[in-house]
Amino acid sequence: MSTTLSFPIRSDRLSMNVQATEHLLHRQTEYQTIDIYQTEVFGRTLLLDGHIQLTEFDERSYHEALVQVPLLSIAAPRNALIVGGGDGGVLREICRHASIRAIDMVEIDRGVIEASKEHLPFLSAGAFEDPRLNLVVGDAFPFVKQADRKYDLIVIDATDVYEEEEGELSEMLFTSEFYEDCRNALSPKGIVVTQADNLVFCPYSMEAILKEFTKVFQRTGRYQALVPSFGGFSGYVWGSVGAEISTRWSALDSSGLELRYLREETYNLAFRPLSFG
Repeated sequence: MSTTLSFPIRSDRLSMNVQATEHLLHRQTEYQTIDIYQTEVFGRTLLLDGHIQLTEFDERSYHEALVQVPLLSIAAPRNALIVGGGDGGVLREICRHASIRAIDMVEIDRGVIEASKEHLPFLSAGAFEDPRLNLVVGDAFPFVKQADRKYDLIVIDATDVYEEEEGELSEMLFTSEFYEDCRNALSPKGIVVTQADNLVFCPYSMEAILKEFTKVFQRTGRYQALVPSFGGFSGYVWGSVGAEISTRWSALDSSGLELRYLREETYNLAFRPLSFG
């Protein structure tokens, strides 16, 4: 029997309702509540503490934009770091690149990894078994501060800091102090990228993150991707000590990556200024 699944898009001001046919998992970990549903429109859907994280329907747009937009602009990337990303989607996208030699991934909640492997295996598509992966279950803050290698790509795939809550699990990952540690862990050609919440209904999140990035990185930028389950667009912010992200799809080589969302039209849309109202 189907039930109505409701989750917030912007606090209690705006929510999305979808029909769920099965509640596949409800698990309380040390850090958060994990729920996975089978839905009619979005397919399998992951919520953390009642907030939408991804859906089977459009996770490729979110993950491809988060990872491939910066990574395609880095010549022969070797080392990558994932902060969060326990579902495995970011890891899968990085593993597509043959030049990558080592991937460090730091996820604080083992429960997210286990739940995703069991109920959302399409996200990692076997990437957790990739020999290039060094998986660390723990706090990313000290790991990055003490990093003993330089990374060509650092991806921050942490949960949003919600406007109606305090003391969220990922709050320390959206500070200039943490971004400084990321900058120090970058190679000269390296890029740091973070998701920056719903660009349509929560633009203040991207603005706040970009403000912190400009304090730390010599070069910064922003872009977006279409993610319907997030309420429209997902925003992203990037920073570097000198590297740039290409805004021209024609300048990039995506051959062999089997991308589903990113192509010339969606890549160009990523850098087009958006205006609402």
